[in-house]
Amino acid sequence: MLSILAYEFFRNALIAGIIASIVCGVIGSFVVVKRMVSLAGGISHSAFGGIGLGYFLGINPIAGAAVFAVLSAAAIGHIRNTAHQNTDTLIGAVWSGGMAIGILFVYLTPGFAPDLMSYLFGNILLVPFSEIVMMACLVTVILLSVFVFYNQLVAVTFDEEYAALMNINSKAVMMLLLVFTALTVVVLIQVVGVILVIALLALPAAISREYTGRLDLMMIMSAGLGMVFTTGGIFISYLFDIPSGATIIILVSVVYILLVVSKRVREKRKTFGT
Repeated sequence: MLSILAYEFFRNALIAGIIASIVCGVIGSFVVVKRMVSLAGGISHSAFGGIGLGYFLGINPIAGAAVFAVLSAAAIGHIRNTAHQNTDTLIGAVWSGGMAIGILFVYLTPGFAPDLMSYLFGNILLVPFSEIVMMACLVTVILLSVFVFYNQLVAVTFDEEYAALMNINSKAVMMLLLVFTALTVVVLIQVVGVILVIALLALPAAISREYTGRLDLMMIMSAGLGMVFTTGGIFISYLFDIPSGATIIILVSVVYILLVVSKRVREKRKTFGT
């Protein structure tokens, strides 16, 4: 099986998976601890509006997704901070609205929309080196920004009200976290697609949280697990000739479900044992 490493497309897929896993470990940990998984899901699905707009305007759909995802994150943050709307309703509006806009623009685009299924469900085996460079640059910007604002991000993630009392602009920091989430979504679209992004963003961090309460260790563990899941999923998809994005998500989902079930079994044994 290792002979497949001789092919550039396979090496590119592994590199893309590692890059995505690193940013997933960092931003996904914030998302899970802050309990904003559904909000991140709304941002990820709204990015499809940008993909459709990209097709319609004849530009790179990923560039359109990036603009749309960031604007959606900014809009959510603004409405959340000022209008105090019900969060679930807001997420539903962004989620469905973005998907609907994307469908509309794809329909209005003359001819056939190439690679549309790859953007929806991912195809990491088709990621060219030029887009890997773009992913690496984007991830570098995200990680450097997180490093600079780490203490503020941690404070807001655990307690926004306390952060505000400590003279931290919690609204601005929360907006920054939403933008980081949007940019991470753009990176992950290349790996697993718009539909499956939320699982890869949240589940490795959720698994890591079962073993550590420290955010920094959680990030490192999440990134490591992400690398295992993406690399394992790529090899399994190659071995059985099945979609890579779906394989990665099935792998991480199975591990997470097994972890939850085993935890419940251990808790029941402790209960009956006492």
